[in-house]
Amino acid sequence: QQDSLDPYLSFTLAAAETESIRFGPLVTPITFRHPSNLGRMAAQIDLLSGGRFVMGIGAGWNVGEHAAYGLDFPPTKERFDRLTEAIEVMKALWSEGAASYEGTHYRLEGADALPKPESGRPPILIGGSGERRTLRLVAEFADEWNTPAMPLDDYRHKCEVLERHCEAVGRDPATIKRSMMSCGGVGPRVPRISPTGSSLTSTARGGAAAGPAATVGGTTDEVIDTLGRLAELGLDEIEFQQFDFDSDEVPEYLAAEVAGPARDL
Repeated sequence: QQDSLDPYLSFTLAAAETESIRFGPLVTPITFRHPSNLGRMAAQIDLLSGGRFVMGIGAGWNVGEHAAYGLDFPPTKERFDRLTEAIEVMKALWSEGAASYEGTHYRLEGADALPKPESGRPPILIGGSGERRTLRLVAEFADEWNTPAMPLDDYRHKCEVLERHCEAVGRDPATIKRSMMSCGGVGPRVPRISPTGSSLTSTARGGAAAGPAATVGGTTDEVIDTLGRLAELGLDEIEFQQFDFDSDEVPEYLAAEVAGPARDL
């Protein structure tokens, strides 16, 4: 276990201390915060950062986290219904004028959330890969779709499902940015995350990534090769999850050795 700040406090610091990077949660479960409060914070951080905030949001999945902090964990259908309404609430708050909204789970009445976002509204990122509800919501609402790392064939299939949802709602799938989060390791030395995935599973506390097929990791050349294959399937961006919060070694190495070749893919 390591100390970590509340993400929205960290984003405020990032807005003040950086000039060009995009940043945001990957992702905020809608079960953690009311969307009216979340939407106001997002608008203000977007303003402070000059329009660099990305509103990453999801339905929530970690039962243990909810139980630990006494948060309700509704059934799957209700969580996705809440996610749909939450996006509509935030978009209403980011629009000009006072916002009113009447949903099953959330309600606004003349909510004039000021200040408004710098960028008109922050881009909405939806995280996940569920084929029936998540990818449908991506097609309907998302500016960016983020998925956990997965084998290439699985990612190709998810992209095909998303494209079918886009066709059903009349949206060009090319308007959706595609990104991926990987727990894989790459660096100047042998990654601390073992090739067998055993260290990854224990470090990630039993998360969804259970082996090397669900990571983008290895030597620099191996990572760049994998990124090239993903780019051919339409991937625009990848985020490497780092577990050693106090070390700059991995991000510095990625910037020096991986970012340049990856941009040319």
